[in-house]
Amino acid sequence: MFVDQVKIYIKGGDGGNGMVAFRREKYVPKGGPAGGDGGKGADVIFEVDEGLRTLMDFRYQRHFKAPRGEHGMSKNQHGKNAADMIVKVPPGTVVRDEDTGELIADLTSHGQMAVVAKGGRGGRGNSRFATPANPAPELCENGEPGQERYVILELKLLADVGLVGFPSVGKSTLLSVVSSAKPKIAEYHFTTIVPNLGMVETEDGRSFVMADLPGLIEGAHAGVGLGHQFLRHIERTRVIVHVIDMSGMEGRDPYEDYVTINNELKEYNLRLTERPQLIVANKMDIPGAEENLKDFKEKLPEDVRIFPISAITKKGLRELLFAIADQLEKTAEFPLSESEEEQVTERVLYKHEESTQEFIITRESDGTFVVSGEKIERLFKMTDFTRDETVKRFARQLRSMGVDEALRQRGARNGDTVKLLEYEFEFVD
Repeated sequence: MFVDQVKIYIKGGDGGNGMVAFRREKYVPKGGPAGGDGGKGADVIFEVDEGLRTLMDFRYQRHFKAPRGEHGMSKNQHGKNAADMIVKVPPGTVVRDEDTGELIADLTSHGQMAVVAKGGRGGRGNSRFATPANPAPELCENGEPGQERYVILELKLLADVGLVGFPSVGKSTLLSVVSSAKPKIAEYHFTTIVPNLGMVETEDGRSFVMADLPGLIEGAHAGVGLGHQFLRHIERTRVIVHVIDMSGMEGRDPYEDYVTINNELKEYNLRLTERPQLIVANKMDIPGAEENLKDFKEKLPEDVRIFPISAITKKGLRELLFAIADQLEKTAEFPLSESEEEQVTERVLYKHEESTQEFIITRESDGTFVVSGEKIERLFKMTDFTRDETVKRFARQLRSMGVDEALRQRGARNGDTVKLLEYEFEFVD
């Protein structure tokens, strides 16, 4: 089965917890705090494996949770960092955040890697909190939670040449003749229901990858027919080969087919019109094709080159393959989006990330105040509530962030219930 789009859940590993410990050894008076830090949680890293061709594996495993770091230990021993989780993906995989639509990574070459979810840092042990005023603190931090998100994986085939056209115009036959690929061929529409790839080699030793894409019909860009599912694969091709049934066997006008398919490509992605396009007039061995080709040429500008072929009899294929190879030599790769034009390989890209609101206060119907926000929830998760000192530290952090004052302004009174995540507290004024 060919799978080219999936949604998965990924989570970086949590950091290990810091430890509260004290040094107690003979002949070492006042040994002091000796709690070690927790180890860093594992990152979730996507790596390109050129042996993969589809996203089929993600149909069976949709959750990826990286291991957490080791907890800190006594004698100031730090916990071990967790080994990163490596997830293999096929070349041509585009990773996007489901919530924001942000492009996280575009993975094209073998061995290329991208961190998709970062692991949390380890919590600090009590030796980190020692000060002259408090030389023996009994407080530590829990590990920072790892980043978690839902991502959309989208596969866009890495083919040099894409065959487009209406169903049953001979795209699969052409691919089977010029390469060793064996696509399904039959006399009914939408025989091809998945893209097929084939390696083509010309007589002078040049080679390129050709993709036979499922047939397009009018309205494909809006989701009509099968072709719309695979229009994304045309985006990476450098040269588009437009195959037209010049015999008119199915009662369609070849010129109208040509205009319709080009409109579908334009409606799907305007940048596809920038690709060089070779027009192939197929089925020239059938009676009436010569007259149709003559009429077809009259409706196009004189400088447009058309390649008459017969995929069955292999007539005209040699000239077509040479023309495709020549066109590829002078056609650079196209970026998927305008923002990618400015990105150069092996350049470090720094992105400005807007600071998120530290906390938000809402009120439920029963009068309970609800405090939420990424930063405050992270602080809460990193607090060890089994120790009084860490609870007091958390209360001081809330006060310094302005939570207490914000609650008063929202009308909080002594004894009111304040909720943070699934925990409830009593507001003390």
